[in-house]
Amino acid sequence: MDESWPRILARRTTRLSPWAGIIEREVAFAPGEETQTYHAVAQPDYIAMLARTPDGRIPLVRQYRPALEIFTWELPAGTVDPGETAADAAARELLEETGYPSRTVHELGTFAPCSGRLANKVHSFFIETDEAVAGRTPEAGITLRLVTPGELAAMIKAGRFDSQQHLGTLLLARLHGFLDLPIA
Repeated sequence: MDESWPRILARRTTRLSPWAGIIEREVAFAPGEETQTYHAVAQPDYIAMLARTPDGRIPLVRQYRPALEIFTWELPAGTVDPGETAADAAARELLEETGYPSRTVHELGTFAPCSGRLANKVHSFFIETDEAVAGRTPEAGITLRLVTPGELAAMIKAGRFDSQQHLGTLLLARLHGFLDLPIA
């Protein structure tokens, strides 16, 4: 197959909310073949941050996720606002969700969270924080927990920290030399 195929013959986006839409694409894979219809979810780009406090602990957030109908433990995360860089969004979200300001932001990479159904990207970061802002509380609906790398590894093994997007951020931090999770 040459580089001119497949071809997108039509594209339509139906906006559902400020955070989601449905993209419908008519795709032809070869000359003369019947087109196929594919759907994807349009969303703003995500950000996920592995942060380390000055005392070496990792901030995690617990929040209710309506899509799953459960509370989850996750890394601080969010979406990139229009006109905002992913790094600026990471620093903003970290402060909003945890009360920790960013001292140094390291980009770990940008990847597809789900190449089959999502049309956005996830930007992963490692952030070294300053001390927490005195008197600042996490944003409404979020519980903050500071854990050691060993405690995080135990949560992962027990299935209490299970977001693939955030596990990917941990792997990227490991590959870049920012994180060492104990195996035992």
